[in-house]
Amino acid sequence: MSADVILSPRQRSWVRFKKNRRGFVSLWIFAAIFFVSLFAEFISNDVPLLIKYDNEYYFPLWNSYPETTFGGDFDSETDYADEYIQGKLSENGNWVVSALNPYSYDSINYQSTLPNPAPPSEFNLLGTDDRGRDVLARLIYGFRLSVLFAFALTVIGVVIGVLAGMLQGYFGGKIDLLLQRFTEIWGSLPELYLLIIFSSIFTPSVLLLIILLSLFGWMGLADYVRAEFLRGRNLNYVMAARAMGLSNWQIMMRHLLPNSLTPVITFLPFRISGSILALTSLDFLGLGVPPSTPSLGELLAQGKDNIESWWLSLCTFGVLVTTLVLLIFIGEAVREALDTRKN
Repeated sequence: MSADVILSPRQRSWVRFKKNRRGFVSLWIFAAIFFVSLFAEFISNDVPLLIKYDNEYYFPLWNSYPETTFGGDFDSETDYADEYIQGKLSENGNWVVSALNPYSYDSINYQSTLPNPAPPSEFNLLGTDDRGRDVLARLIYGFRLSVLFAFALTVIGVVIGVLAGMLQGYFGGKIDLLLQRFTEIWGSLPELYLLIIFSSIFTPSVLLLIILLSLFGWMGLADYVRAEFLRGRNLNYVMAARAMGLSNWQIMMRHLLPNSLTPVITFLPFRISGSILALTSLDFLGLGVPPSTPSLGELLAQGKDNIESWWLSLCTFGVLVTTLVLLIFIGEAVREALDTRKN
């Protein structure tokens, strides 16, 4: 790049981020894995993606078909693992397009003669859990659930934290004092005990966890935004904007907030990794999502209860550590890229 090219601060940050090869490569790896996991139903599913039967095309992934549709005897939903149905779907020029891994997260391998949890085999590449469900399928769906949960929790926490920090830092005075006392009181509540109480009252679900964790996940970020607004509210450009007649909301959103996003962006990868760890820990303790939901924490708990079944702990631990390491590398690269002291 020639020396006479003038880059904006955002462009300079992106150049510094790309120079950090470890963080840049980690970003692409994590993005690729997450993008692939979004199509988990096409990768791992016990239902065929496409069927051609008697010159008709069927899409079992989106529609349910009775067994009589494919030459069966019952009006119940087709069991595509039935050998009789498989024979019907492979004769007279019929064909089936199946997923790469022929199991969904709740599929049970009834054909296996080994006791559950069964070790890795040619039928279940990473073995089965204590209920006979495919570990590979549960890892794929569990990873997607963990990342989506972390994204949702991070977005909600960032929005609430930024709004609270903006109000405290910009207005100061009684508003700042009252919100600070509220934050101190709210932060002193025992979060784990509250989760135990609510999990015993309500049916555990992903939505309930997001709501409960969002109630506490905004406080740390609000302090950083508050400090940035306190520092910038009396600067010359803010005073000039106020003299030109801009409203408080316009000054906060148009002038102060863009200059206060550095700590928000810096902590985003670390907040995502912390949210994944929170979900995994709660599921491990039995306080998270329902048992039927694919979860990394639930697989780790099974590995603890079945020490001899090494594939449960090892595979789940590998997925979890790889995800967290990638996010940490990305976070370190973002932090260095936003450091204005670096050339």
